[in-house]
Amino acid sequence: MDQRYELYCLADRFFYDAPKVTRSTEFDIAHRPLPEGWQRIPGDEWLNYEPPVTRIPVQGWKVHVSGCAESADEILERAWEYCVPRDIAFKHLRGPGTLRMRNAKYAPRGASGKLVTIYPADDRELAEVLAGLGRRVAGLPGPYILSDLRIGDGPLYVRYGGFARRRVADERGEMVPAMENGEGDLVPDRRGPVFAVPDWVTLPDCLRPHLAARGATTTAELPYRIEAALHFSNGGGVYSGIDTRTGNSVILKEARPYAGLAADGADAVARLGRERDMLERLAGIDGVPDMLEYFTLGEHHFLVQEKIEGRTLNTFFAERHPLLDPELDPGKVAGYTAWALRIHEGVERLIEEIHGRGVVYNDLHMFNIMVRPDDSVALIDYEVAALATDRSRQTLANPAFQAPANRRGVEVDRYSLACLRLALFVPMTTLFTQDRRKAWQLADVIAEHFPVPQEFLDEAVAEITTGLRRWAPATLGLEDADWTAARTGLGNAIRSSATPDRPDRLFPGDIAQFAGASLGLAHGAAGVLYALHATNAERNPGFEAWLAQAVAHPPQGTGLGLYDGLLGAAFMLATLGYVDPALEAASHSLSERWERLGVDLYGGLPGYALALHELADLTGEESLREAGWRAAELVADRMDLLKNVRPGFLYGGSGVALMFLRLYERTRDEGHLTHAAAALRRDLDSCVEDRNGALQVDDGSKLLPYIDKGSVGVGLVIDEYLALSPDDEAAVEFAEARDGIRTAAASLYYAQPSLFRGRAGMLLYLGRQDPDDPVAHRHAKSLAWHAIPYENGLAFPGDQLYRLSMDLCTGTAGVLLALGAARADASADLPFLRARATAPRLPVETSTGPASLQPERR
Repeated sequence: MDQRYELYCLADRFFYDAPKVTRSTEFDIAHRPLPEGWQRIPGDEWLNYEPPVTRIPVQGWKVHVSGCAESADEILERAWEYCVPRDIAFKHLRGPGTLRMRNAKYAPRGASGKLVTIYPADDRELAEVLAGLGRRVAGLPGPYILSDLRIGDGPLYVRYGGFARRRVADERGEMVPAMENGEGDLVPDRRGPVFAVPDWVTLPDCLRPHLAARGATTTAELPYRIEAALHFSNGGGVYSGIDTRTGNSVILKEARPYAGLAADGADAVARLGRERDMLERLAGIDGVPDMLEYFTLGEHHFLVQEKIEGRTLNTFFAERHPLLDPELDPGKVAGYTAWALRIHEGVERLIEEIHGRGVVYNDLHMFNIMVRPDDSVALIDYEVAALATDRSRQTLANPAFQAPANRRGVEVDRYSLACLRLALFVPMTTLFTQDRRKAWQLADVIAEHFPVPQEFLDEAVAEITTGLRRWAPATLGLEDADWTAARTGLGNAIRSSATPDRPDRLFPGDIAQFAGASLGLAHGAAGVLYALHATNAERNPGFEAWLAQAVAHPPQGTGLGLYDGLLGAAFMLATLGYVDPALEAASHSLSERWERLGVDLYGGLPGYALALHELADLTGEESLREAGWRAAELVADRMDLLKNVRPGFLYGGSGVALMFLRLYERTRDEGHLTHAAAALRRDLDSCVEDRNGALQVDDGSKLLPYIDKGSVGVGLVIDEYLALSPDDEAAVEFAEARDGIRTAAASLYYAQPSLFRGRAGMLLYLGRQDPDDPVAHRHAKSLAWHAIPYENGLAFPGDQLYRLSMDLCTGTAGVLLALGAARADASADLPFLRARATAPRLPVETSTGPASLQPERR
């Protein structure tokens, strides 16, 4: 789970959206009149205050004031009283709801706790703020800000970082906040959960005593030796340790005061105390860990409990689940089914014993179920358990097992047990956050693939769908390969979701839209329009006009490149015939410091080269081609950087190889092929074979078959290489790799439906090779597992499956493109892929480009 998505689930039940802020949901101080010349500038989460004369440097030491519900109003009052008379710029969170989400259990740890940010002009003013404001807020409570240096006992904290909104590509190719290093180069402004001073920065004298005091509290005197950190949340950590007095293995759970808030407002300390009480009440039940000790260290609370030997249930799927294989093995299916039924029986029996003690567990999901070496089960994490007589609602829950709001007390556990029955076989119950009626369809999928007793499934579905009427799944052509019906259904959903009256986004998509990606191909309007255009769907001039107008004044922070922003929008506008807006978008992008971007296709230089050459072809503007050659030259100079970036189509060598293949297609210069082969080999070096012979990218923690960061993205560009140069030495190597990649694209189950990170990508990859491939047909049919009816059509959930998405990378537009690309008469494909036609699309250019692009001259 990526907990960043939680905040974007609150504003809309169907789509990820920015939190809605109204006058009634803001802090009262947000409406206080400002002195003459001051400006109040609203953002999604923050209200910024700028004095008549701005003295803010581009980066420096910023002061954060921590706060909680009890102290927020007083802290805001005192910060205002200090900063406004002194003309010091500052900002604060917009309202209590935003503060609560910033301090929630799974809020980002590096950003949590901050209520006010103050921007001193220099080190002198920094010292004055710490002394002057420090006296005014001393003693007011708030959570510890992990990314910062604490000043005294708080609530003031300090960190060095960027003040101006600047962005740079990190080692993963993603655009992140930036600051300048000692050489003047932009580098990531990392905001992790540990305080650090950049190596080119001198610590001001006023901070030295606080840095010295930072290490005063240690674990040296404890009778426990920490062996490993198992888990972190904003509320604290979970650690594996040894009791040095007995030698026994233990688990230590840490809770930070005022942090890790649940829906009822309880912080991590309150929940840890609740867990202690519940473990004492449940003592002696086999499968409930023994509570051993409770203590405080500094301000943090710790609970020590028995360590349950075994593994969490979720870790078994990668090695055991039969649907991860390309074909069902009857013996494996029967063995897995028997094991899964035993596991569920054990969990159900344990929950009944807990209920027998008058307790509701309230947080049943696969990460909290421990499977011991003998396949018996235990349950961990009792921080939200409650007395059954309280009839309380859940305050924290995994979305895949979260009970509807009308379930109370033991009904919550019964609902989660029903979800577990289905999730053990098809782990897609997160879809119930959109529509619980999907339970009927998932039960049918399970019955088709596993010898599960029908009663077992019927009881689960009855519990999940209480109060709902059954419907037949609206597959709209997916299951019977009716392309016209599928295109109509998906197109209807996309068009129905459009919000042309909103300036911030046209089509709902991933949360990345709210971080500068609302215009580009991956998550923005350009990508959706691309899918509609590529599949010959009906054009909508209003949608196209929205994008043409948006690029004239792109939102601050908009990405510059092909998939992340402006060049993707320019490419799409030019394709649709909007030449002037396309040139304007390209001009905006090229006016930035684009030459410092990375070597990724997503937002970096390979995308620049591809898009600028295409724009030159479509508009006749040759200066764009010159810039395209410059981008390609920079990529050639920086090929060594590929060893430091993640592999794959969007971020690694495969995107670089695609650029060089298109240049070779234009010039027939063998040097471009040499570069392309080298870049592909970089990505293949990161691939390993699994037990089925599938070739997948090993990212260090899991194997990835997907387009964006996995082996199928590599496979797409291998196909391009083989189409252009099928007989050279590298082609033999790449053809062998393709067999393993095809196997990776043939699994029966993928967690998500999307184009870049799920089943639709497998369909596109296999279907463009052979539209009659039976595996491709199976993928098209199985996409119905994830489909959700929306308006007069069919839509697909985005990343994490919590909400629907219409974008190309994660949502419905990507599924539409994949279905279109897999047809025998199709021309649809991802931009700049065209392996179906082995001949160059364009005449060979007379120029081979800059000399530095030639490997033998480097």
